[in-house]
Amino acid sequence: MASATSLTVLEVSAIFLSITAVLTYVNHRFIGLPTTIGVMVISILLSIGAIFLGFLGFDQLIDYEVSLLDRLDFTEVLLDGMLSMLLFAGALHINIGDLKRYKLPIGLLACIGTLVSAVLIASGLYFMLPLLGFELPYIWCLLFGALISPTDPIAVISILASAGAPKSIETVIAGESLFNDGIGVVIFVLLLGILSSGDIPTANYVAHTLAVEAGGGIVFGFVLGAILYYMIKSIDSYQEEVLLTLAGVLGGYALASHWHLSGPLAMVMMGLMVGNRGRALAMSEKTRHYVDLFWELIDEILNAILFVLIGLEVVMIAYSGNLFIAAVLTIIIALLARLIVVGMTTKTFSKQLELPTGAWKVLTWGGLRGGISVALVLQLPTGSERDILLALTYAVVVFSILVQGLSVGKVAKTICPPKES
Repeated sequence: MASATSLTVLEVSAIFLSITAVLTYVNHRFIGLPTTIGVMVISILLSIGAIFLGFLGFDQLIDYEVSLLDRLDFTEVLLDGMLSMLLFAGALHINIGDLKRYKLPIGLLACIGTLVSAVLIASGLYFMLPLLGFELPYIWCLLFGALISPTDPIAVISILASAGAPKSIETVIAGESLFNDGIGVVIFVLLLGILSSGDIPTANYVAHTLAVEAGGGIVFGFVLGAILYYMIKSIDSYQEEVLLTLAGVLGGYALASHWHLSGPLAMVMMGLMVGNRGRALAMSEKTRHYVDLFWELIDEILNAILFVLIGLEVVMIAYSGNLFIAAVLTIIIALLARLIVVGMTTKTFSKQLELPTGAWKVLTWGGLRGGISVALVLQLPTGSERDILLALTYAVVVFSILVQGLSVGKVAKTICPPKES
């Protein structure tokens, strides 16, 4: 078996793509779970099997898996590669009219809710960890709160599609997840800067940074979407029009990052522009068919690869007895924080929100975390603090996707009226 360190990036990518293809086949042929959940379950089982073989003295497999993961930077692959396309694909079929109708709960949960949740989780972690023998400064706890609070649009949208939730709740959860992702990343970057420099920024600096990165990203995405709309409308050839959307996503995300604007929010805005105005007024029926088909395939393939990577990452984490207990308690803290944020929002604005009775239960249980949280925690400086937070992040993400993801549909059908047409 060739050493993974001697492989090129293309060869490593080919290996992971091949693994993903085989796991999707196994899941579809023999297991029958939703693709993203199925491949993640199998990849976790493979990782646990490799760890078990390592205990028996057969270290070659786990060593090879670890070296492969080291060669493929998860953070770079997701944040600089997959994220732009996944967010655009997710926003492409979100109806702007529905977003406007539920703008109040989406705005409250995505902006204020993310901040409140981050503080609640950080505070819970800060007081809980010392009881189990772990000491973390509050800034590290805040970093964890910031990276774990946003609901992951990649996890949420892919699973909600088959959950059977009422359209109103589906719109709120999907809209919130698309926007709070960008908010969470900006907060995380601000906190990481404080950790690195040791300087606490002024309120004006924080407000300015949020306005420039988040607001600038939204404006940039709107402008880019308008340019794409004009270009697509001026021709009628699906090959070029599909290529324009792909170039807009990859090039636009790179430009946003270069200009220190929020790339995720820019992609969401561009996806909404192209998916609503562009599909309705600028594309022929044939072009719409190919654009939809292309981005559906991109979404399915990248989601499968991402969840395989999440499953394989388990070999990078070492759990002790106390750390496992801390992980279980952290899952509870994250759920309680989500419950408080959602409960306060739906209770305070119950008349204005126009959501079904019991919506808070689905909004709480449907707040899934995913690969973005893992990618962010891997950006933290190397050390014992990072190792603790990586283990806690992984526990929350796996529980979120496997337990909440598999049961959110049942929860929705149990407490909510039939899905609106």
